[in-house]
Amino acid sequence: MPGTQKKILGEERRELILEWLKTENKPMTGSDLSKRTNVSRQVIVQDISLLKAKNEPIIATSQGYIYIQNPSQATVHQRIIACQHTPEDAEKELLLLVDHGVLVKDVTVEHPVYGELTASVMIQTRKEVETFIEKIQETNATYLSQLTDGIHLHTIEADTIEKLNAACLALEAEGYLVSNE
Repeated sequence: MPGTQKKILGEERRELILEWLKTENKPMTGSDLSKRTNVSRQVIVQDISLLKAKNEPIIATSQGYIYIQNPSQATVHQRIIACQHTPEDAEKELLLLVDHGVLVKDVTVEHPVYGELTASVMIQTRKEVETFIEKIQETNATYLSQLTDGIHLHTIEADTIEKLNAACLALEAEGYLVSNE
């Protein structure tokens, strides 16, 4: 058939995926990778799992897959914060954080059966917050924090401690930050 692309198979496909992830400076979706390789999205998910099993530093975020170029970045300050709010306040919480120059790396909840559940979100800009919220709404997904009456942890990062402190003060002012007492 004219115009039909040939499937890229196995190891060659995984090498290409790895190369694309390493050179792309933004997340790549499973759908985009599946179109490029002419395989299903599920095959891409399996490929990513195989690459991770080989210790490739790939993370799945709400925006797509990212290859972590330098996992041990210097001059990055990190903090784990405990928050609580309703699902309706998720967007406002994320905007408060990114507006203070903070990267929201993940969200963690303590499930009574499964224990700690962590999802990588990697949100740093207003556009990424907007995309994340749209994806939640479009898929009718629930927030992890809905499993725990709104209580959840975030790992946050910034290039200065002052940005982390300012973000935490803003969360506290909104009543989202849970006291450590």
